[in-house]
Amino acid sequence: QVQLVESGGGLVQAGGSLRHSCLASGRTFSTYAMGWFRQAPGKEREFVAAIGWSGRGTLYVDSVKGRVTISRDNAKNTVYLQMNSLKPEDTATYYCAAALVPTRGVQGYDYWGQGTQVTVSS
Repeated sequence: QVQLVESGGGLVQAGGSLRHSCLASGRTFSTYAMGWFRQAPGKEREFVAAIGWSGRGTLYVDSVKGRVTISRDNAKNTVYLQMNSLKPEDTATYYCAAALVPTRGVQGYDYWGQGTQVTVSS
């Protein structure tokens, strides 16, 4: 069992920045790839970014490339999502998740955090 707890959501104006953190516990964090997803009301959960167990490989959805950076600190059992130049369409509940390998697919992830709300105002 892996437990994931996100923090760092909030209300921000368009053009602003947020840094999400996801603290993992319960298993060896460094053995998992980690991902971030988001879900707006009435919409499917959408892939945002993923990072391999070593932190050396990353994946991003096209809509956030250049604005978002995923990183991890295995010594702290934490994965981060730095979001810059935020847009209203970034408004969603954001979830971190753990997977065997980095992937864009929701079903590739075995463990999920509780989610944190991001609201970007225009």
